[in-house]
Amino acid sequence: MAQGKRISADIDGGALQTIKDMGAAARQARLRAGEGQAAAAARLGVHVQTIARIESGEPGVALGHMMGLLALYGLSVRLAPPPGEPVPPTPA
Repeated sequence: MAQGKRISADIDGGALQTIKDMGAAARQARLRAGEGQAAAAARLGVHVQTIARIESGEPGVALGHMMGLLALYGLSVRLAPPPGEPVPPTPA
């Protein structure tokens, strides 16, 4: 398989959808900021193809690149347990 196309066979559909949703949110934030993919790539220090892969929801992109792109535009991720599972206590 081509680089960036590798994913675990065990990744579930919910996780894949979350990755796509994060990519779409990054794209919307970039567009709201009036920046092109090349400008985002330069700011993040990655190739423009990496931005395209993130925004298309490709699961093989490095997590650091995904989180970095979100952070460039003021977005963050909040983790939550799956529906129906109790929220773990916050460490003191």
